[in-house]
Amino acid sequence: MNVLAVCTPNLEFIYCLSGWEGSAHDSRVLRDALTRPNGFRVAEGCYYLCDGGYGNSTGFLPPYRGQKYHLKEWGPRRPSIAEEYYNMKHASARNVVERIFGILKMRWAILRDSSWFSPSDMARIVVACTIIHNFIKKERGADRFEREYQDVEQVDEEQYDPDEVETIAADDVHSCPAWTRFRDDLAKEMWEKWPYKPVVPTVPSV
Repeated sequence: MNVLAVCTPNLEFIYCLSGWEGSAHDSRVLRDALTRPNGFRVAEGCYYLCDGGYGNSTGFLPPYRGQKYHLKEWGPRRPSIAEEYYNMKHASARNVVERIFGILKMRWAILRDSSWFSPSDMARIVVACTIIHNFIKKERGADRFEREYQDVEQVDEEQYDPDEVETIAADDVHSCPAWTRFRDDLAKEMWEKWPYKPVVPTVPSV
């Protein structure tokens, strides 16, 4: 089963769409989420980090293809170009997705293995688990399941309230040249501000 979920840096779900078949393409599921009457909305002036399957469309920033991405691929090596540095920071920020799903599966065994429930019932169960997860998070803060993931790089727990910002229905999930340029500019800006980038040697003129 395909599950599209959006979460905040402080490990709370803000949207979940469950029920598509596992073979469905990511962009198709996203289009469904964006075009529903009460579906997912992109905050005006903001963007979401996503994996490469969604494309560089309006409101969504995927990693660069053809560059190292997963944190374990780096080891002691440092990025040598802007695109590599962007991918490394992108992976670090998106690691919250792995954490929140890991916590969800630890908390509810029904999410760890194959289920005898019908696909429609299982889709509802997944959404229910995300809602209860949010309730536990808000009422109790970090619990024992979350503490087992404390070895993962921490991120700023800045509160996000989707009701306090204007939203747009970005129903076109095709690649957007404007957002491709935005990603390129963002990568260059991040690279220029990074103090540990390699220094390119210069040959003195004679």
